[in-house]
Amino acid sequence: MKDKKNPSDKFPTTHPKVSVEEIATFCKRKGFVYSSSEIYGGLAGFYDYGHVGTLMKKNLEKIWLKYFLGLNDNFYQIETSEIMPEKVFLASGHLKNFTDMAVKCKKGHIERADQLLSKHLKGHFEGLSSEEVLELIKKNKIICSTCKGTLDYIGPVNMMFPISLGVGESTKAFLRPETAQSPYVNFRIQYELTRSKLPLGLALIGRAYRNELSPRNLLIRQRAFNQAELQIFFNPSNINEHSDFENIKNYKLQIILANDKNKEAQEISCLSLSKQLPKFYVYYMAKVQQFYLDILQIPKNKFRFSELSEKEKAFYNKYHFDMEIDVGELGWTEMGGVHYRTDHDLKGHQEISKQNLSVFDEETKQKFIPHVLELSFGIDRIFQTIIALNYNYNKMRDYVVLSLPGYLAPYQIAIFPLISKGKILKIAREIYTEIKDNFQCLFDDSGSIGRRYARSDESGIPFCVTVDEQSLKNKDVTIRDRNTTKQIRIKLKNLEKTLKNFLDGKNSFLKNNF
Repeated sequence: MKDKKNPSDKFPTTHPKVSVEEIATFCKRKGFVYSSSEIYGGLAGFYDYGHVGTLMKKNLEKIWLKYFLGLNDNFYQIETSEIMPEKVFLASGHLKNFTDMAVKCKKGHIERADQLLSKHLKGHFEGLSSEEVLELIKKNKIICSTCKGTLDYIGPVNMMFPISLGVGESTKAFLRPETAQSPYVNFRIQYELTRSKLPLGLALIGRAYRNELSPRNLLIRQRAFNQAELQIFFNPSNINEHSDFENIKNYKLQIILANDKNKEAQEISCLSLSKQLPKFYVYYMAKVQQFYLDILQIPKNKFRFSELSEKEKAFYNKYHFDMEIDVGELGWTEMGGVHYRTDHDLKGHQEISKQNLSVFDEETKQKFIPHVLELSFGIDRIFQTIIALNYNYNKMRDYVVLSLPGYLAPYQIAIFPLISKGKILKIAREIYTEIKDNFQCLFDDSGSIGRRYARSDESGIPFCVTVDEQSLKNKDVTIRDRNTTKQIRIKLKNLEKTLKNFLDGKNSFLKNNF
C-alpha cells in the first residue's frame, strides 16, 4: 500500500495554500463533490459526491478498514441504522449535553461561539459558559462575520435532528449525531458472537447528522457527514499495557500538550509519553499517526495531535487528543480524535435499557463493564484535505495536477487510443477489457491526446496508457507518468505486471529499472 519509490505516488514537498473556494470550484468541475440538490439552489451543509469523488471516497474507506481492522484479529466491521430511538440518546447524554453555544447578531445571523472565537483568537474554546463567551467577545471587539454588526445573543442549541416514526401515536427517534452510539448498543450481541474476548474492536463507516448552526468551508463543517470510527472495548485493568508496545516505544509523536503555552508541536517518544498517559492509549495514538503519515502520506510537518484541556474536552472523556492537519487557508483543522471514554457509554446504556452489559474475565475472575477507546475520523474532512494538499497548478502545463497516491486515486490507469477508430481503437478496447478487473481503469477516446492527458492529470490518475501506430507493429504501448510527464514504451505482454509494479512502488518510473 505504501509507495515510497514511485514519484507518482508521493505528495509534493511543498503545498501552496489554496483557498476553499478554489477547491470547491475544482471539485465540482471534475465531479468530485458539489452541493446537494443543486438544481433547486442547494441546501446549506449538504453535499453529494460525484462519479469521480465516490470512487476516491470508497478507496479512502477501503484503506482505512484494511489498516485498522488489521491491528487486531478481534476487530470487526459492522453496519448499522442511522435512525435510533430516543432512549439511546437519553442514555448517552446527548439529549441534555449535545449543544453548541450560539451567537446571534441583531440582523439574525447565527454563528457557533467557539468557532467564532477560534477564528479571531486561535485555539480551542469549547466548554465555555455564556458569560465567558460574552466577555471574550466584548473584550476583543468581535463582530458578526456576515454583517459586521454587534453580537447580542448567546445561548445553547441542541444539534440533533428529531424525527417521528409511524402515524398516530408515533415513536420519537433521532438521526444519530455520531456513529459511536451504534457500536455501543451492539456491544452485547457482538461480544457474544465473537468469542467473548477482549479487547473487542467494532469498526463502523457511516453517516451522522448534526444541525450545525453555521455550516461552512465545503466538507469541513456539514449537517450530514461521513465518519469512520473504531470503538475498542477493553478491560480497564489492562489500560497500562499493550502486547505490541515494545515495537512502537521509540516512535515519536507530533504533539501539543494542553499545558504547553507555546502551542507548538513537539516530538515525544511513545515511551516518554507513556509516563503521562496509559500505554494502551499511547499505542493507538502511534497507530493513528502512522496511518496519516505512512498510509495517507500527509507530510509530518502538516500533522499533529492537540490535547484538549479539562474545560475543552467532552465531559465523558478522560483523555482527549484531536488529530489536526494544516489545510491551506484554513490552517490547523480537526480531522478526528483519540478519546478514552471510560465506561460512560456502556454504563449509561445499561442503566436505561436495563440490560446487563458487564462481562466476566475468566483469567482474572473479574466482572466489570468494559471501557472504551475511540478512534474517530472525519472521512469528508480527510477527503477535502487530501485534495487540497495534492492540488498543484502547473504553470508549464497551464492546468491543475492532482498528485494523489495511486491507491487513493479514483482511477489508477487511463487507456487512450491515439486514434478513435480502426485497429488502434480495437487494441485499446482489448487492453481496457483485459486489465479493468485488476485496476480501476478509465477509457477515453474523446478529444486530442493532449486534452485527454490534461483531464487525467486533473483527476489524479497516475498513469496513462496510449495505443498508437507503433503499437500495431511492435505490440507495445506508451505509459505516461502523471507527475513528470515522462513516457516509456512497454511490450503488451509485460503491461499489466509493469503497471502493478509501478503502483506498488516496486519499480521506479524515472530510473526505468524494470
